[in-house]
Amino acid sequence: MSPQLTSLVAANIAFVGGHFVLSHPFRAGLVASLGERGFLAAYSVVQIAVFAWIVIAFRAVGAGGAPLWNGQSDTLWVIASLMTILALALLFGSLRSNPALPATTPETVEIAKPYGAFAITRHPMMWGIAIWAFAHILVAPTVRTLITAGSMAVLALLGAHLQDRKKEVLLGQAWNGWESRTTFSPRLRHLGALGFTTWTMAAIAWLLATWAHIPLAWVPAGIWRWVG
Repeated sequence: MSPQLTSLVAANIAFVGGHFVLSHPFRAGLVASLGERGFLAAYSVVQIAVFAWIVIAFRAVGAGGAPLWNGQSDTLWVIASLMTILALALLFGSLRSNPALPATTPETVEIAKPYGAFAITRHPMMWGIAIWAFAHILVAPTVRTLITAGSMAVLALLGAHLQDRKKEVLLGQAWNGWESRTTFSPRLRHLGALGFTTWTMAAIAWLLATWAHIPLAWVPAGIWRWVG
């Protein structure tokens, strides 16, 4: 393994591992020492620094060797584009009335209704990140993408599982009830529950993000592969 690839692997391990360690076993002690705001500030600084390390290491690897399959077909790009729009819709949908927010009380969770993104999954933000990661692997199946996007998917889905366990302890029966009214895995038949506004926001964000992909990643993505 080249030094550049070793650095990329180490950066992703640090990012995923740091998130789990700081969010679960070490969180209570750090909050007691630093306060909630101090902990959030320290956590943000650490994770931003490690994410910058990932970006630098990712670029240093270069193309990352031969792809495992041909990810440049129009069919795969259309599928990846639809996956990314879905990911953005879930992300936007998770920002409204999310029972998993830190300050949510058991009483609020008890009366929460699974509408919008939560009719699809109780972890729309996490699934949005994972689907975004899978879309990138689909069209760029190189070693560096598999390592980085795969790490993001693991972080999202394992993080969602651990969040359920933590909420069961913190909120007890209220969270158990929420789990019984929702599902972990997405129920795609309920995609219409996201609503016209959320889908429109997702489509606009996709257009802007894929346009920005050209100067930031030097690769035309989305519709910009076929126009311009």
